[in-house]
Amino acid sequence: MKILLVEDEAKLAAHVGLALERQGHEVRIINDGAEAIDAALKTPFQLIVLDVNLPGADGLEVLRRVRQASLPVRVLMLTARSEIGDRVAGLKAGADDYLSKPFALEELLARVEVLGRRAAGAEPSDILTAQDVRMDVRQRRLWRGGEEVAVSPREFEVLQVLMQEPGRTFSRDEICERIWNREHEYETRTVEIFIMRLRKKLDDGRSETLIETVRGAGYRLRS
Repeated sequence: MKILLVEDEAKLAAHVGLALERQGHEVRIINDGAEAIDAALKTPFQLIVLDVNLPGADGLEVLRRVRQASLPVRVLMLTARSEIGDRVAGLKAGADDYLSKPFALEELLARVEVLGRRAAGAEPSDILTAQDVRMDVRQRRLWRGGEEVAVSPREFEVLQVLMQEPGRTFSRDEICERIWNREHEYETRTVEIFIMRLRKKLDDGRSETLIETVRGAGYRLRS
């Protein structure tokens, strides 16, 4: 992939850039937000790895400009671990994923790989599928095994998060942040309730549950 890495910590940027290049990616490193906007608008990147705290223009402004231009590029935001507000704002502004600092390089490479697969396989359709489950995002309808399943709007949204990346584990916090719009508007306990309801409606006597619990980590859709 052609990747734009926007990070003002020079040593970190060089370290991450080298690791991405070793994975076969073409990487351009920029340390300034304003320069990043200019580069993104002029060059067709497939992925932008974007820090929030930048000189020139912050990462959220870069993201807004990219989305305003309707560029077909995935964006992975890098945020401080304690800044939940930044993560929520980034997702609302159109980020495809986020990673909290400090992070393990292996996790960043894995996130990049997933986003690359999603970009390569992206379709203009609003249909998501996993196993025998089919979701029409635009019509907000859901089927399993060819039979339509009635779910509440929040149940639909929780399942939609999981269906976007089958096999990936989502923490309760991340599920909340992707659904609720503002900080502190949610309780992670509500996610457990929605998961319980979805299992009851979707599994319906099947021997294997569709949504797996990953102990101490969160939930994932069985791939």
